[in-house]
This record gives sequence, structure tokens and C-alpha cells, in this order.
Amino acid sequence: MKRLMTGDEAVARGAYEAGVQFASAYPGTPSTEIMENFSAYEGVYAEWATNEKVALEAAAGASFAGARSFSSMKHVGLNVAADPLFTFAYMGVNGGSVVITADEPGQYSSQNEQDNRNYAKAAKMPMFEPSNSQECRDMMLEAYEVSEKFNTPVLFRMTTRVCHSKSIVEIGDRKDVPIREYKKDPENRVSVPANAKVWRRNVEERLKDLAVYSENSGFNYTEYCEGSKVGVIASGISFHYAKEVWGDTVNYLKLGFTNPLPGRMITEFCSKMDHIYVLEENDPYIEDEVRKLGFSCNGNNFFPPYGEMVPDVIRSALNGTTDKVDDATPADQAITREPTLCAGCPHRGFFYELGKRKDIMVSGDIGCYTLAYSNPYQAMDSCICMGSSFSAGHGAQTVFNMGDSGKRVVGVLGDSTFFHSGINSLINTIYNNSNTISVILDNRITGMTGHQQNPGSGYTVKGEPTSMIDIETVVRALGVKHVAVINPNDLEQVRATLDEFVKLDEPSVIITRWPCVLKKLSQEDKEEFTDVFKTKCHVDADACVGCKLCLKTGCPAIQFDADSKKAYILPGDCVGSDVCTQVCPKKAIVK
Repeated sequence: MKRLMTGDEAVARGAYEAGVQFASAYPGTPSTEIMENFSAYEGVYAEWATNEKVALEAAAGASFAGARSFSSMKHVGLNVAADPLFTFAYMGVNGGSVVITADEPGQYSSQNEQDNRNYAKAAKMPMFEPSNSQECRDMMLEAYEVSEKFNTPVLFRMTTRVCHSKSIVEIGDRKDVPIREYKKDPENRVSVPANAKVWRRNVEERLKDLAVYSENSGFNYTEYCEGSKVGVIASGISFHYAKEVWGDTVNYLKLGFTNPLPGRMITEFCSKMDHIYVLEENDPYIEDEVRKLGFSCNGNNFFPPYGEMVPDVIRSALNGTTDKVDDATPADQAITREPTLCAGCPHRGFFYELGKRKDIMVSGDIGCYTLAYSNPYQAMDSCICMGSSFSAGHGAQTVFNMGDSGKRVVGVLGDSTFFHSGINSLINTIYNNSNTISVILDNRITGMTGHQQNPGSGYTVKGEPTSMIDIETVVRALGVKHVAVINPNDLEQVRATLDEFVKLDEPSVIITRWPCVLKKLSQEDKEEFTDVFKTKCHVDADACVGCKLCLKTGCPAIQFDADSKKAYILPGDCVGSDVCTQVCPKKAIVK
């Protein structure tokens, strides 16, 4: 049977067909849909973990117990999971296990562009790189065979275009893979130096065996063009980009199993060529191997070492031109618009008030609320990675306290990020008696990645009811004396709470609690937030004086008519958060 699938859907299908019984993940673009699709299959266990480290450790435990498993995450998530990754690679598996990393050349929704192929090399793990949806399905099936045959977890490296593009996939039936017997085996499961030294030697022997597999893998293959002496070596989506540029006029070495790389195959291919191009996104991973084998080539010295290796980038490097595409809107006529929080976003009122305070450094985090750094709020001064806001804020506040500036720090993160790793940062802040103000923006869901459940939502990835972890209870249990739970749409409450907490000289936490405007409300939400999203606001044109203060809230539902010099509100966008009604000095905005 054939289906049109994204790469993420095909990976989930491949795992299902391979008999995987346990999967754990943390949502992150472009990997999120892998778990969402896998969890929809019957007879499998699937979960959202609190972070990527936990997800990988859970998958490793399931493997030890005898089940086939996987963990999935975006590229920066593998940094969080790196600690168990390296040791798991030493220890080996019982049931096959795959670690899926979704890299993001081009940084469309990420804070960096790291190339996680380097993790496979550093951790000495086998690695697959699919280039289309069919390969996503096929390579997942093969990855479990490799995992169990060579006693190793497998790294499965995808990129955004492979994750989200669609192509035809021929699918099959699910394999009945029984859970393997669990045997007590501390010498191969307890990572103390005496054991790990033995594993370390075993890893090198395993790499030798995997090198033989690489030379014979059907996912590494050549396509020759009679009469051509130009060779293109490519992996992942770059192979299809190359095909779009050169077509059948050059020779190709397509690499799909890329750690260890097939040295003999590369040597044989390159020795037949006069000119060699290595197409890969980001780091010179393959290029370094080609050069090490003694062949000159055009790689990062010729193509950009960053961004996507799309056809126009290739053409530009080759001849300085790109294909012209007719655009309905010429670039010089297009109106630019900064990213903005949604109309009715519960973060808007809080950042509107916070941004007006010029004696405060705002230590931010990863989420929708990161947009508060730009206009009109300018209410975020730093953002490093998931869960870093409280830690970085503590460090900054400690230094400010060394002088007499009186500058205060407010750390800000979301509810899912709090459960991910922010809780550790908060514990550190409390333990070291930091007088930072820590703010948890609880919008009742994991908003930025598309509304995945988290420990505070009360539901699992399969939509089943579970314990709802209350953030206020957790914070108080950690020992914070000063805790306030506020409605972020109530500007006076936000103002008063900030005024009160700025005066404190010990740890404090503010929890803003209001559901994301795009969330499908749960029954618990409906009972707690009885009036949410049931009203709209309207501008009384006779009372409006055109002061534009309402525009400073940044709500996209509010527009300004240049001719009449009056503000107006788009009724289809407004959800009645009432932030604008509190800002208008003439009370021209009414319910």
C-alpha cells in the first residue's frame, strides 16, 4: 500500500512496522510530529517526557528490559540528552533502540544550526541519514536490525526539509517482535570505570564491524553517467537538491549510512573523477573524510557552510546565477512585519507592563514569549537555551548586587519549559538565596510547538487523564516564601505584583495563569476560566483621539486608520483579553 507522507509520519510508520513498543520524546520543531503520529497507533506505548535527557534515558531503560524503543527530539535537544547518549553507546542494547535527531539548517525556529552528525562520530554510534519519506520508513526498519545485530543504539539524523516535505511511501505491516528476555547483567549495565573500560575497547571493535556494513549497505550507492568526470557526493536532502541542479549529467555517490563512512566506496568513486563536489548542509562532515582519503574536492570552501543547500544556493556557487521565479508581490512592494504574539495572547499584558520598567534586566527563555524581545515591548534582554532564564538571571543578579546600581533581574519562562529544566534552575536560585524575580508563564499547554500536553496539563500524549502537577504547589514545596499567582491580562495586578516583588531581597516567584488563546480548552480549563474568550472589544470612534497608546500593546487585532486617525479593532481577531481597554486613556475601547 502507498501513502503520501511527511518524513516525520514515515519515521513513525517505520518504527511501528519495526515492532517498536516504547517511545519517549520532548516536542521541538521539526521533530514534534514523529511522536504525535506514533502515539496514534494501537498497541504501542508513547509519552511526552519532561525533557530530552529523560526521554533518552526512558528509551534506554525500555531497551534494557527487552523492548524495541526510540526517543526523538530536535537538534538542540540532543545537547540535553548528550550525557546518557555517550554512555548508552558504550553499554549497548537488549531490544533495539534508535535516537532520532531533527536538525535545522537555516535556523527557522531554533537558536543555533548545529550539525548533529558530529554526535554520531563523537559517541561512536552508527548513523542513518534519510533523504526522503520512503527512506525514512525504510531506514527505520533497518536501524533496528543494525541496533540489535551490532549491540548499539543508532542515531537517526533528519533535517527540516526531510521532516516536513511529503512524498510517496510504500508501507507494510507491523512486525511481531516479542520483548526479549531480561537478564540481570550488571557488568554490562552498570557504568562504573571497571566496566566502562571494557566497553570502550568493545566500541572500537564494533566500529570495525560497522565499517564493513557501511561498505555493503544498500543505502550507500553510486549512479554513473557515461562520459562525465564530475562526481557529486551527497547525503540527506542535498542529494535531491543536487539532482535538481545537475540532473543526469554527473556521477553521484549517495550516502545514507554515514557513520562510519564507507571509505573504500568513497575512494573508488573519487578515483574515477576529475572534479568532485561534496554537497552537505552545515559542517564538512563528509568533505573531511574525502580529503583525509587524499582527494581534493569542492565543499565548504566552495558552498556556504551554513543554511540550506537548496538548488539556488548550488547554482549561485557554480555560476553566480539563480533561477528567477515570478513573484506575485515584488520584493520592493512587500510590507515587512515583525513576528508578534497572537491576538489575545496571555503573555501580552505581562510584557506590556514589564517592558515599561527600565531598571530591570529580563532574562528570557525559549518559547512564544521570546518575541517579547522586539517591538513594542522590548522586554527581554537575553535568551540562551531551554530552562536557562532563571540560571542566567541568578548569575546576572549576583553581579549587579556587587555594585550599587540597584538593578534587578526578572527571569521568565513558560510552564512546559519549567518542567523541562527550569525547575533545576529555580532550585539553584533558591539554594543560593538569589533575590531574582522568577516568572513562570503558565498558559496551560506547550504552546510554541503546537499544543502538546505537559505535566501541568493533566493529560498524556494519547489524551488520557493523568496527574496534573500544580506549579504553585511545586514552587512552595521548594521553599519559596513569596509566591503570587496572577491574571496577566489584569494590568493593575501585574503592576502591583511587580512593585511588591522588586522590593524583596530573597527568592520570589510570580506565576501568570491564563490559557493560550489557541488552546482547545479542557474541562478543567472551562471550570477555572469561566469567562475566557467569550467577549470582544470595540473602539468608540467618537471617543478615540488617535493617541495610538493601544497600539503599544502589540495586539494584531488593533489597527489604525491613517485617514480618520482613529483606532479600530478587527472583530474576527479579537478575543476580549481587555488589555487594550485598560490602556486607553479616554476609555474609548469598550466591551
